Amino acid sequence: MSLALSLSDGGRFPSVGLGMWKMPKPELPGLVREAIRLGYRHLDCACDYGNEPEVGAGLSAALRDGLCRRDELWVTSKLWNTYHEPKHVRAACERSLRDLKLDVLDLYLVHFPIALAYVPFEVRYPPEWFHDPKAAEPAMKPIAVPYADTWGAMEELQRAGLVKRIGVCNLNISALRDVLASCSIRPAVHQIELHPYLTQPRQLRYCAQENIAVSAFSPLGAVVFTARHGDARGKRPRRSRAHAHRYGPRPHARADRAPLGRATRLRRHSENGVTRAARGKSRAL
Repeated sequence: MSLALSLSDGGRFPSVGLGMWKMPKPELPGLVREAIRLGYRHLDCACDYGNEPEVGAGLSAALRDGLCRRDELWVTSKLWNTYHEPKHVRAACERSLRDLKLDVLDLYLVHFPIALAYVPFEVRYPPEWFHDPKAAEPAMKPIAVPYADTWGAMEELQRAGLVKRIGVCNLNISALRDVLASCSIRPAVHQIELHPYLTQPRQLRYCAQENIAVSAFSPLGAVVFTARHGDARGKRPRRSRAHAHRYGPRPHARADRAPLGRATRLRRHSENGVTRAARGKSRAL
């Protein structure tokens, strides 16, 4: 399996990543350090995951202990929905940088094509989905912000050197076409849900045609799929297990996309060979 995907700007995108979604905060600094020791070089983070300070502590420990160099790591974060107004985009990015204890992100993504009313940091961070979670009937508070305006502010982050690349998440092909039609800087990566029960062939074909790398979240199946097709213990669906027996220990790993695993599965990943694939000598440029 290729250790990295080639990007349109000539950079190298580590082809196996570790996602930080729903990771327990107390354990996360140690988990991140251990992941890097085992060979992971691609960490997928987000404001909305609510644990970037803990990820930053683990990153700092790994770098301090000489487990890798910063230029060997690829760290992604994401712009949350409440910061889509262009005037809030830079502050949101700088908050993630401070929490992660980094000077620059390798990739910054727009998490969802959904603009919600701004929630100041001092009121609640991360702001999550509901505008007022304590209300009698909590609800989202959508606002009218064109995606192109948010994308323009993302482009300014790259020009300012705060991020090396920018990208998108969870867009359909029509929305992605709209971005490409008006942008000055093209998305380097599109992160989507992708696994044996949601293969998204049209998305993959279109991204390949437009030279946009694909990052796959829930590569072994989202909870809704494993609950429906797996067993009560959350075992992998039979189809995926059969694929693993036929093709090797990584049914979720493909040379044309970057799958994102979960940090609580480090022991299993080490046993089935994923961390050997994650450990590459190519730099995250």
